[in-house]
Amino acid sequence: MIILRSFLFNILFYVGTVSLAVIAMPALLGPASWARKIGIFWGWYVNQALRVVGISHQLEGDMRLDQQVIYAAKHESAWETMSLCWHLKAPVIVLKQELLFIPFVGWFMKRAGSLGVDRKAGMKALKKLRSDAVAAQKTGRSLQIYPQGTRTAPGQEAPYQIGVYALYDATGLPVVPIALNSGSFWGKRAFMKQPGTIRVSFLPPIAPGLSRKEFMAKLETAIETESKRLIP
Repeated sequence: MIILRSFLFNILFYVGTVSLAVIAMPALLGPASWARKIGIFWGWYVNQALRVVGISHQLEGDMRLDQQVIYAAKHESAWETMSLCWHLKAPVIVLKQELLFIPFVGWFMKRAGSLGVDRKAGMKALKKLRSDAVAAQKTGRSLQIYPQGTRTAPGQEAPYQIGVYALYDATGLPVVPIALNSGSFWGKRAFMKQPGTIRVSFLPPIAPGLSRKEFMAKLETAIETESKRLIP
């Protein structure tokens, strides 16, 4: 039954995503807000489709939607790339540059104002990220980044990259750590989806002004401790 339900979800996901991208193409010619609304709808749609495999989600803690912040999220699954856009009202997302060149989906992410990072460019990429973040801050929108830079399986360790500190230091905005357990239900490149409740925990914000060492240690401890607690 799980195989059949997973197969049906994948049909709904891929066919729905392609159909939405094609139908919404004219939005690329309009204001950036149109592309962001498409992203929000996409996140909503995917979660409706997930009902087929018995996956729901639960949000815990203060999302801080009433203030401008930087969201630093654990990354275990494709789920959060769509769902956080929906729940956080399309913040400025920091992602690896190559994603912006994916046909249709990448075009919408770029038009929505996502910040692409060339991970091969070293310090040059960090300098650009800082200047891009300051420019994005002036729009009044919150920012979102995956501090580990890649998806990790539940319980797997991966280093936290300094890109998140570049945002924190350049903008002076508080950082809201986000822990989750999505990888336990929608694994990386996994065809099979496991029924259950994805839990997302919005943790107390980290105030501006910490040194790089203090900030990185505090962020990693907060996210990893809570993410391990959320593993079912």
